[in-house]
Amino acid sequence: MVGLICGCGASGPALYPVQGTVTLDGAPLENGLVRFSPTKGEAPAAGEIKGGRYSLNVASGEARVEITSTKVTGKRKAYNTPDSPMVEITKEAVPEKYNAKSELKHTVTAGPNTKDFELKGN
Repeated sequence: MVGLICGCGASGPALYPVQGTVTLDGAPLENGLVRFSPTKGEAPAAGEIKGGRYSLNVASGEARVEITSTKVTGKRKAYNTPDSPMVEITKEAVPEKYNAKSELKHTVTAGPNTKDFELKGN
């Protein structure tokens, strides 16, 4: 018996490159995540921020943008035992007006896109 399997590649919206810089109070955001959530219902896309720069591929159209970055504020014991390993305590470094309550928007167009984000602390 011979079997034949046919399939099609996944189809979806065309994606376009978006790149840029992210600064917080004038200094490059060393690490984090930038997330574009298209307002017309396409799947969101996220890209890593490294050394103040990011790049990712996003569907065209308007997108809500969220930017997050955590910073280490200390260490604590993972368990309440004498030989417990230490774990880092972190907190969000970016004000929530740029992430959980973000009003940042960007319209992605066909072709390469550049969008820089100059964030201000609280």
